[in-house]
Amino acid sequence: MSRTARVRDAFDLDGRVVVITGGAGLLGVRHAEAVAELGGIPWLVDIDAGRAEAAAASVRKAFGGAAVGALADIRSAEAVGLLRDEILARHGRIDALINNAANNPKVEAGTGGEHWSRFENFPLDVWNEDIAVGLTGAFLCSQVFGTAMAAAGRGVILNIASDLGLIAPDQRIYREPGESVDGQRVKPVTYSVVKAGLIGLTRYLATYWPHRGVRANALAPGGVFAGQDEGFVQRLTNLIPMERMADPDEYKAAVAFMISDASSYMNGAVISIDGGRTVW
Repeated sequence: MSRTARVRDAFDLDGRVVVITGGAGLLGVRHAEAVAELGGIPWLVDIDAGRAEAAAASVRKAFGGAAVGALADIRSAEAVGLLRDEILARHGRIDALINNAANNPKVEAGTGGEHWSRFENFPLDVWNEDIAVGLTGAFLCSQVFGTAMAAAGRGVILNIASDLGLIAPDQRIYREPGESVDGQRVKPVTYSVVKAGLIGLTRYLATYWPHRGVRANALAPGGVFAGQDEGFVQRLTNLIPMERMADPDEYKAAVAFMISDASSYMNGAVISIDGGRTVW
């Protein structure tokens, strides 16, 4: 950016095509709103075509523009490749990829009184599925869309990690009254593994394509309030200096910064936005 360029212009996404996996989810829709508000064209990719189109329609209604809902199974290299071809055929460009899709297994009791989320009981099929969506999907999308951006000489990959990719989950906040340490519900292992893996993928990609004009960074958001149980919210917010969870809209400006020219010299960074939780 030259010294005479305006800061506001650096955030402009006019005409830029941004692929967002998990686009129909709570944060995926917010990422798309940020893109659309700044003039970009978000592609909201989801395994559920109906949800993807409904989410895209809500973005178009709120911000105008040309948000697109798209069906794709990001666990499939073929499906991701077909999606890339469709986007390039329509727009002739892909400017950014936001790897947002992830499973988030709920902390709950299993059948027969056994908590399936506990490490000792964690099912292999759930492990495989969570890794397939959260890590394999991010790998395939980065490979396919990143290669297209590298060929064009310009692009950004933003991986949505988590504060739990930086720190271990405090399992005490999931313990309900009357539960013992050895019998309580816990945050599933796959969430931490996937989010830490995304940070590793970010650093790998940051050093792989910079000569082709492709940057890679990660956002590590803290917990988002979405109607969780009052007791859980209180236990979690006791660990956060700001004493509250995030509103989902509070990540939109950070996403806009990280995929725009405003962050043109940022590469390989992990930005934690968590109310201060990871500094305690």
